[in-house]
This record gives sequence, C-alpha cells and structure tokens, in this order.
Amino acid sequence: MTAAASHRALDRVFAVSIVLKGLDGAAELIGGLALLFLSPARLREWLGDVVAFILVGHEHSPVFHWAIHLGDSWGTRTTLFAAAYLLLHGVIKVVLVWALLRQQLWAYPWMLSALAVFIALQCYELIVHFSWWMLALTLFDVFIVFLTAREWQLHLKRRAAGADVGAVP
Repeated sequence: MTAAASHRALDRVFAVSIVLKGLDGAAELIGGLALLFLSPARLREWLGDVVAFILVGHEHSPVFHWAIHLGDSWGTRTTLFAAAYLLLHGVIKVVLVWALLRQQLWAYPWMLSALAVFIALQCYELIVHFSWWMLALTLFDVFIVFLTAREWQLHLKRRAAGADVGAVP
C-alpha cells in the first residue's frame, strides 16, 4: 500500500470514527432528554421489562437480581444526575464532531482535550468498577485521540504549505 493510499484509508477511518462518536453523542442527548421527562418509577418499570425480556428463563440468575436491585435504587437525584451527565457529554460530542466534519481547526484541540477528560474519567471507572464495555469505549476513545491528533497535524501542515505558497520572497 502506498503512502497516499494509507493516508486516504486513515482519513476514511477518522471520518467513520468521528461519525460514530457523533451518533454516540446524539444517543446520549436523546437518553438525557428521556431521563428528564421520565419518572424514576417508569424507568424502573422499563428496566425490569428489558431485563425480563433479555434474561427470559433466567429469573434466578445474579445478573437478573443485580439489574432489578439497580432499578430499585434509582431515584430522582440519580435520574437528574444521569440526565445532566448524558446531556453534557452529548452536547460536547455533537458540537465537536460537527466542527471536525466541517474541518474547523479550533475543534481539534478541543476534541483532544474533551477526550482526554473522558478517558481519565473512564479509567477511574475502570479501576473502581471494571467493565469490558467501558474498556472497549476507552480504547475507542484513545484510537480517536490518535486519529484526531494526526488529522490536526495534517491540517496545520496544509495551512502552512498554503501560506508559504502565497509568501513573497
């Protein structure tokens, strides 16, 4: 594979990864809004329905009882915190993804900073409560940091090359 083909492939991977991050942000916005308008009792009911559907025939499993206990401990304060958390994450991701897809230079360092904060929080969560999903999300975010830093450097080089062309010796 030539260097140019490799660059194009990484550019496509970056675009797809950023779009996935944007879809994740949109889902977080929808989830956060839903949490604002649903009562904790309704959330517990839905969680029970989902768990019962997924674990049909396994009502005595530890996972089933853990999920039901989680639903029972879900209160108004927890719901509001989760809604605020999801809305904040969602807004940050959607705005930054939109700006990156429009190749706004200011968005690159902001995306790197936001992802660094998210990765730090996710690492803390991994240490306190390990989860394979959280590990996968964290590794995906680290991958996006690599791609975003690469794209930022390419844009800076292109901008510098364009400025050199217009310079008078």
